[in-house]
Amino acid sequence: MSIKLVELILQLLIVGLATGAIYALIALGYTMVYGIIELINFAHGDIFMIGTMAALTILNVLGVTVTSRPGGLALVGILIITFVGTMLVCAVAGVIIERIAYRPLRNAPRLAPLISAIGVSLILGDLGKFWKGNTSVPFPQIFPETNYSVGGQTISGINIFLVVVALLLMACLQWLVSKTRIGRAMRAVAQDREAAALMGVDVDRIISITFFIGAALAGAAGVIYGLKYGNTVFSVGFELGLIAFTAAVLGGIGNLAGAMVGGLVIGLVRSLVTLISDTILPHGGDAWANAIIFGILILILVFRPSGILGQHTPEKV
Repeated sequence: MSIKLVELILQLLIVGLATGAIYALIALGYTMVYGIIELINFAHGDIFMIGTMAALTILNVLGVTVTSRPGGLALVGILIITFVGTMLVCAVAGVIIERIAYRPLRNAPRLAPLISAIGVSLILGDLGKFWKGNTSVPFPQIFPETNYSVGGQTISGINIFLVVVALLLMACLQWLVSKTRIGRAMRAVAQDREAAALMGVDVDRIISITFFIGAALAGAAGVIYGLKYGNTVFSVGFELGLIAFTAAVLGGIGNLAGAMVGGLVIGLVRSLVTLISDTILPHGGDAWANAIIFGILILILVFRPSGILGQHTPEKV
């Protein structure tokens, strides 16, 4: 294997993992909600969008602007406050949405909550437009512009930070679901809601906690998206929400590990397609990447709807 080929593979891995980590965090929200109440929460991508704008607002309140460059302990404190504040804003929004838009329709025909989810998505989109306008808004780039050399490739500090934070949050979620009482209750409700209720599980509370956690992860994704790409816009939740949904379906909707794997795979696919199409068709990489990703969604739904890792929870009758 030539040196240039190795460097190309490393470049694809670096960019793909960084992008895929964002997709995976958003995809976890889709798969958690579907796993516990079998609802495709199409408003989830817009919660991520609200997260980017909440993070921007928090940074502005802390006195950080597009020209600011805090460092040292000040930067650490700003990052912690921004992450915690944004995750709380999105988590509370997720719980409110579940309580108002989904809980009253829990026993309704499946089409009703789906329409409700689309309506909530439109409302959140308009809220984002009202909040920050209908054009792209710059996001303060407060992270140090530090680069590291690995195997002849340059890795930016923000990409390393992004992947580390995403993997840490995914590990915490996996621990929560597999090792704690709340996690056991979540798995019980996902497997059989009625039986869990008979065993003393507060089903409504567990569903609210699921929305809380999934929306909080979307908020964290909103922060790292803004730090990486340097802007946000009210429509960003629609596109990334669809891509993250594709990742959840690819990995296995309802499967946490599948959502993580699906997000990283979609990130790598996007990186590969963008690089190849940019080489062959200048300035056409991003459009082709979206076409390929949504083509994968169609193929998965047709030929393997259970996804790569399948569905852990049995079908409910």
